[in-house]
Amino acid sequence: MATQHTPAQFPSATVLGYPRIGRRRELKKAVEAYWSGASSLAELEASAEALQLATAARLTELGLTDEAAVPGTFSFYDQVLDTLVALGAVPARFGTLHDEAGRLGLDAYFTLARGNAEQQPLEMTKWFDTNYHYLVPEIGPETVFSLSSERIVEEFSLAKAHGTVTRPYLVGPVTLLALSKASDGAPAGFAPLSRLEDVLPVYAELLEKLAAAGAPWVQLDEPALVADLDLPGGTSAAELGAAVERAYAALTAPAVGAGRPAILLSAPYGGLGEQTAAVAATGAEAVALDLFKGQLPADLAQFAGKTVVAGLVDGHNIWRNDLAASAATLDALREAGARHGFAVAVATSTSTFHVPHDAEEETQLDPQLRSWLAFADQKVREVVTLAGHLAAPGSQDAALAESSRIIATRAEAPGVRRPEVRERTAALTAADFSRSEYGVRAKAQEAVLDLPPLPTTTIGSFPQTAEVRSARARLNKGAIDEAEYERLMNDEIARVIDLQEELGFDVLVHGEPERNDMVQYFAEHLDGFDVTVHGWVQSYGSRCTRPSILWGDVSRQAGASILWGDATSAAPITVPWAAYAQSLTEKPVKGMLTGPVTILAWSFVRDDQPLAETANQVALALRDEIADLEDAGIGIIQVDEPALRELLPLRAADRPAYLDWSVNAFRLATAGAADATQVHTHLCYSEFGVIIDAIDGLDADVTSIEAARSRMEVVTDLEAHGFGRGVGPGVYDIHSPRVPSQQEIEELLARAVEHVPARQLWVNPDCGLKTRGYEETEASLRNLVEAAKVARAALADVSSAV
Repeated sequence: MATQHTPAQFPSATVLGYPRIGRRRELKKAVEAYWSGASSLAELEASAEALQLATAARLTELGLTDEAAVPGTFSFYDQVLDTLVALGAVPARFGTLHDEAGRLGLDAYFTLARGNAEQQPLEMTKWFDTNYHYLVPEIGPETVFSLSSERIVEEFSLAKAHGTVTRPYLVGPVTLLALSKASDGAPAGFAPLSRLEDVLPVYAELLEKLAAAGAPWVQLDEPALVADLDLPGGTSAAELGAAVERAYAALTAPAVGAGRPAILLSAPYGGLGEQTAAVAATGAEAVALDLFKGQLPADLAQFAGKTVVAGLVDGHNIWRNDLAASAATLDALREAGARHGFAVAVATSTSTFHVPHDAEEETQLDPQLRSWLAFADQKVREVVTLAGHLAAPGSQDAALAESSRIIATRAEAPGVRRPEVRERTAALTAADFSRSEYGVRAKAQEAVLDLPPLPTTTIGSFPQTAEVRSARARLNKGAIDEAEYERLMNDEIARVIDLQEELGFDVLVHGEPERNDMVQYFAEHLDGFDVTVHGWVQSYGSRCTRPSILWGDVSRQAGASILWGDATSAAPITVPWAAYAQSLTEKPVKGMLTGPVTILAWSFVRDDQPLAETANQVALALRDEIADLEDAGIGIIQVDEPALRELLPLRAADRPAYLDWSVNAFRLATAGAADATQVHTHLCYSEFGVIIDAIDGLDADVTSIEAARSRMEVVTDLEAHGFGRGVGPGVYDIHSPRVPSQQEIEELLARAVEHVPARQLWVNPDCGLKTRGYEETEASLRNLVEAAKVARAALADVSSAV
């Protein structure tokens, strides 16, 4: 075991992280104001400092009063990017971003995140099994590591100067490299983890600076240890464990140990499993275990001399903790600690930045529903309560009993279990999950649609203007009636249809101006859901979403809907808007739905029944919607599943069961469609090679996939798999403000044609355009259509030559 030094006592109660965007999205507004030129760098820094100090004060008020109990997890954009910039690991393709002093400032930081005119930004993908997107480091043999930012030290010093000794946070060295991709110039088979020994001195230097600033503890996050990752270079689980031992032996070695903070090695999002021994063998003075998704290790004696930080409060979902059950686990852990010589503390299982700030602010929710919820602030109180029980058994019995009472009310509450919904799912047969063979469908669709080679389309949404958002806000406030709102939305739909006609698109969309969010919009029209007012969480960078709350059995709501007239047994959700758009053009207009898995993934989902049962309920509601779209004359229907990869279990053994029910839920939603109805789906920011069989299993007629930011990497997976249906690898990265040139898109299309038969290819952006502005969108889409024309001409030349 590496040599340990005597640390400060670990706090009795803590959280592994806290929402960082601001209770009213203050950071989002400040960052976007800076990007737009409406504010200065000094104003942005001042806003960030105010937010950090407000967070420290709030967490202290909630009971995190011990030294180092408040986590220093602030970020301007992304925690992986923060660590990458501290290490100075700028990909060579960006040229020189360091200043004369060798530092990387905020402008360089944002360039890596958002790209520039010449370079696409770092790739994004999902952070483990969450809806958060992190920026993927690019590491190669040429990558230079040097301490290039001390912002983490400056943030600690700021809080300390105002009376709070925080616990600085970094993504751990093993996870950082395990999640990296090989740089463009790296040789085939290169494993970024092979650079571990080169990056450790920079971590050590940063730890020494934190110690000098007075930090008693630092948190190094190592979630890679709880997942079965497909690592570059074929790195095995055993090699990953060996890397952990080497990394922390170096960071806790005697030469460093006298001048560093104590280390909390945190392993969120699941159980350590076979990596438990490797983590226990490190010199880290404390280890945070996710005991909500994971289990207590069988051999607790291996943690002798450490503090075991029990992650019993779920940082990932919003349901009230079963405090009595958690207290029982703590009792067992306390007894084991007394036998084996380790201390025990209490924490959340993960950072709470995955949940909103405060459930008490959601006063519009039914009080009973609100009583079932625990957002970030409530989770802090739960941790403090459990720490009180740990310190003095019996002292929190009233709180434990109240928790049990409230949890019991969920089972009997109206709407949680509805017989008519459960009878319908129970009656499903194998026939409900299958369509005709693809070849039969393709012929029927070709006869109806008559599309050109490389047909062009978009993913669904168009920019939401200030006028559109204002109209929705005025409707919600009662300042305009539904008829006026309908008129305003129809005006925007007509504008979007006209624009697509002018640009020359082949398959059009209505632009979704009526939708505040691709999941929340459906949640507002489905029984079993509720929505929040202030429940914002960070998706990536400055982008936030308000996940809906799925608390009961699901079906379409009964009653009238805007544009649809009198009350029905189940009111259509999207049909009026799609039908109006189709009435404006001879070209086909896609109906746009969000798929069942994505609705689950981007909501806070009930935890009292299997996800598969809930997914089938949502799928049947969507199946009804598809039938109504067909009846209204809509011949192409897109059912988006961008989150299919997101819910994939972190352990390989658990994945087949998930892929089975998730694929079946999509098929249940779409299998009722006629042969001539072309069913599309869309996926984004995923490692597609991992789930290519599942994507094929969806049996969609056309699948659009994010590909621009990864520079069309997905096409080799499609080729290797022999993917045989329509596919649209994205050629325009909509998550960056840059406008791709026509030449850039032509190059991406040329690569796609090299690997996928042209008869299967569609041309489309990576994702929806809701967050972009019209000026950049029009320019980008014009380049997309022109590039498609060039590619078609090239195909025609080849065909005529043959």
